[in-house]
Amino acid sequence: MSTPILIGGTIAIDHVKTPTAEAANLLGGSASYAALAASYYTTPVHLIGIIGKDFPQEHLAMLQSRGITLDGVERSEGDSFSWSGEYHENMNDRTTRQVDINVLENWSVKIPAAIAGAPVVVLANMSPENQIQMLDQCSAPESFVVADTMDLWIHIANERLHDVLKRIDLLVINESEAREFVATSNLVVAGKRLLAKGPRFVVIKLGEFGAMLFSATESTELSASNFFRCAAFPLHEVADPTGAGDSFLGALAGYLAATGRAQFSFDDIRQAVVEGSVVASFTCEAFSTRRLQEITRADIEQRLAFLQSITHWP
Repeated sequence: MSTPILIGGTIAIDHVKTPTAEAANLLGGSASYAALAASYYTTPVHLIGIIGKDFPQEHLAMLQSRGITLDGVERSEGDSFSWSGEYHENMNDRTTRQVDINVLENWSVKIPAAIAGAPVVVLANMSPENQIQMLDQCSAPESFVVADTMDLWIHIANERLHDVLKRIDLLVINESEAREFVATSNLVVAGKRLLAKGPRFVVIKLGEFGAMLFSATESTELSASNFFRCAAFPLHEVADPTGAGDSFLGALAGYLAATGRAQFSFDDIRQAVVEGSVVASFTCEAFSTRRLQEITRADIEQRLAFLQSITHWP
């Protein structure tokens, strides 16, 4: 089923170094990964962001080849947003070497009216101010809104981030940020505290250990109707984990959009989390989007079946 999805966030040029390899001028950015992942489930995927005059044309061509529209991508005469980072031996720890904000510094989101009515909206990682600008321009009366964030915004834009949480349906956040945001080391407590801030669903990403899904219910006790723990797909080797969380976000939202609806049950979100976990595993297998952009639906289905076979019991 073809159902439009709107994904806004950063579109970047990445430079990545790992213990075994290094690559430059890679496609990066939260919205890039999310849009590519979503494209395996539904089309069109409307991408919202800004790039500079130096942005590689081949990256844009690849995105378009996947059914991702670029009408909402603003072109600037400045330089593109760029990130450089180095991963350490265990690949869970990384050091950011350089961040060049460039075109993002004074960017205001502008959504073309023709695509503003998508029933599923994804606020990928970007400033809460940009997320609110995007929400203000979405025209669907009952859109389902998924948002991601990061520790930077928790520190420097906490009040505006809280404003975002009051207007979304599903928050996706990683475990360290969840603990920091609500001041607890217990992730079960963190999930409940995040729900209290506004969203109906919360997903806490656990990296190589999967994800936890929480749903707002009257009961304060965990049950199969309000909590789900998903395993990550096991990988023999991780080449580059950059963008895995954004791919998780995009696949999750893309799966929901493909249903043709704009409101979803706990069971819908639970399956979407599994889909996100599987798609994210492909991202880790090569630099940037190189592995993610070459897979097929059959590849995804095969991994879904394997993950199910190793995580259930009679």
